[in-house]
Amino acid sequence: MQQSAKHPLINLEQAFTYPEYEALIDRLLAENKTTGPDQDPKMVSYTQLNQVRMVRVARTTVLLPEVQQALADLTRSLQWVVLTEAWCGDAAQNVPILAKVANASAGKIELKLLLRDENLDLMDQYLTNGTRSIPKLICFDAVSGEELGTWGPRPDAAQALFQAFKENPTGTKKEFIQNVQLWYAKDKTISMQQEIAQLLKNWR
Repeated sequence: MQQSAKHPLINLEQAFTYPEYEALIDRLLAENKTTGPDQDPKMVSYTQLNQVRMVRVARTTVLLPEVQQALADLTRSLQWVVLTEAWCGDAAQNVPILAKVANASAGKIELKLLLRDENLDLMDQYLTNGTRSIPKLICFDAVSGEELGTWGPRPDAAQALFQAFKENPTGTKKEFIQNVQLWYAKDKTISMQQEIAQLLKNWR
């Protein structure tokens, strides 16, 4: 399916597979660049750190039994379209898990990645509390093109941390971001996997 029947703003000719996305990041970093229009050195630095995170998450994540069972029970083919960017810390933690789930689906799930800043019209239809937060997963029935649901930009517990900080900031934003990354390290992908397992049950 080259174009989602139910969503004319999604152009899959612009989309990447996960290996293509990894290769894009490698290529850009070799040129001291990142994805998106903001090429500030700090954004490149974030991307370098995220590249390490992505490799670590992909290497260390073992799919939970409930995820494996939900995949086994999946009765239809799904198309996952994910809005992401290489500099995004949440994307670095969560997109590799989505890729691992899709890879374990025995061909039931096709994962396609779109860069947020090249698809803002689409992004603006999937805002989180009015913001262009990523990663954002949009799930479609691969046959009919029907939209089944969304996930993102982060597990509920991490999103609660963001909301609390937004309402009552304590410390610097840099310190807060570091705390969120510590939460990811302690959680070890469990929350993300449990949420995806439940969504797979809803979408099966």
